[in-house]
Amino acid sequence: MLNIIKQWYQRYFTDPQTVMFAFILVFGALLIFVMNTHLMPILIGIIIAYLFEGLVVRLRQINLNRTIAASIVTAIILAAIVLTLFVLLPLLSRQVSELIREMPSMIGKGQLLLSQLPDKYPDYVSVEQVQEIFTFIRMELSSLGQRMVSLSLDSVVGVISFFVYLILMPLMVFFFLKDKEMIISWLGNFLPEERRLIGQVWADLDIKIASYIRGKFIEIMVIWVATYVAFAFMEMNYAMLLSLLVGLSVIIPYVGATVVTIPVAMIAYFQWGFTSEFGYLLGIYAVIQFFDGNLLVPLLFSEVVNLHPLAIIVAVVFFGSLWGVWGVFFAIPLATLIQAILKAWPNHELVEE
Repeated sequence: MLNIIKQWYQRYFTDPQTVMFAFILVFGALLIFVMNTHLMPILIGIIIAYLFEGLVVRLRQINLNRTIAASIVTAIILAAIVLTLFVLLPLLSRQVSELIREMPSMIGKGQLLLSQLPDKYPDYVSVEQVQEIFTFIRMELSSLGQRMVSLSLDSVVGVISFFVYLILMPLMVFFFLKDKEMIISWLGNFLPEERRLIGQVWADLDIKIASYIRGKFIEIMVIWVATYVAFAFMEMNYAMLLSLLVGLSVIIPYVGATVVTIPVAMIAYFQWGFTSEFGYLLGIYAVIQFFDGNLLVPLLFSEVVNLHPLAIIVAVVFFGSLWGVWGVFFAIPLATLIQAILKAWPNHELVEE
């Protein structure tokens, strides 16, 4: 057993660079795991900077210096924040309030529909099963009410923190964009002079992660806008709220689209029932999902993410269990990081003596 461990160590850790690289990986993983809550605003700032780095590069190509380019991009970000605060959030808040007011009526219709199932399909659904479903719904609604009360008690601190980050985030992004070379050079001072392995992994990862983040942002916006146009055309209730959920669902591969289909179908049923409008709505929604999975995703990510679907699902489950929503968002970049490390890691063949 000891001989096997010795051979494994000699094969993968005889190069000093690999030892240093392994130490950096372990230290970075522990730092993020222990301080993920405190580091999250910084990570979000890095993501936004990555998102707009391509625009800064294009502005520099027309002979603008990096400071002016970063200022223009920051102004665009601030304009987007203002638009979100004064246009999008009030609309979403109004639709959420309307949905909450309509919830008792929707629940009543749902209970009426469920209570009719034992009479229509006695071989498949029993009265006891329907009663169990009613009990489960009441428990979930009670739990939801308790969570809403708890959320309201913490809302004051949350609002204050939100506005503090809202002010700090554009400043952070501005300096990330303006001083990118200086920051990378400063971080390089903490690394050993011989860092061929680190440089190889970083060169591969930098391109892939930047392209992935920009591609994911484009995918969210395209699906959001396309879904909103379709829902608004059909005059569906809560079109903006539901289309936003559909757009954000692309963050979670495979699972997100399936989960968000439930509220879309339920609200469409409560609005129209089993009518032709209900069928048209679900048909248009299916076309959008087909467009996303078979045209948009291959176009945006074919050269970026070369991961097996099973690896993506495992990454989403694993990192989501560690860091929640942000773990889900970072699942594919982190899986890409692991892939790049395994690809670049030296493998010294052992010579039989």
